Amino acid sequence: MPEAKKRKVALMGSRSVGKSSLAIQFVQGQFVDHYEPTIENTFNKKVNLHGSEYELYLVDTAGQDEYSIMPPEYSVDVHGYVLVYSIDSMKSLEVCQTLHEKLIDLIGNNNVPIVLVGNKCDLHADRQVSSEEGRRLAAEIKAVFLETSAKNNQNVADVFHKVLSEMEKDSGTLDNGEKKCVIS
Repeated sequence: MPEAKKRKVALMGSRSVGKSSLAIQFVQGQFVDHYEPTIENTFNKKVNLHGSEYELYLVDTAGQDEYSIMPPEYSVDVHGYVLVYSIDSMKSLEVCQTLHEKLIDLIGNNNVPIVLVGNKCDLHADRQVSSEEGRRLAAEIKAVFLETSAKNNQNVADVFHKVLSEMEKDSGTLDNGEKKCVIS
């Protein structure tokens, strides 16, 4: 069997939007309710997509704001990005837009596989960002859009399936970006 293809994904967004929760839910299948703010963590998981084996490396970045300097290492050997905002914070959506602009400037190419994620969709009563506003930004930045709840494990695996599909579609590996992943 051929060696697993290595793919690196950076999770980016404001502080406390649930980047770590998404990564931990996907990799370990659990929701961590309380932990210290992330400096930077790396997680990995083997994923089977359309008969090919992938070693998916997730770089869980420190929370950013609109004034954060985009470290160059966020563009080196990174194959795709997950930009995360919280549906209970309009500011976190605005930060995603700014992060996208900084990424494009850093990479020098706007054809980058990106999934825009509105996390914490279980917080219905606190919603500040409508699904339509998320979809609108995703269309503007040419990203796939999903709403998730890391707490309830809603659409969490789909985030990483979609970003991997976008990476492979971008590289011409898949005929159809909608192919489902199988977790091993």
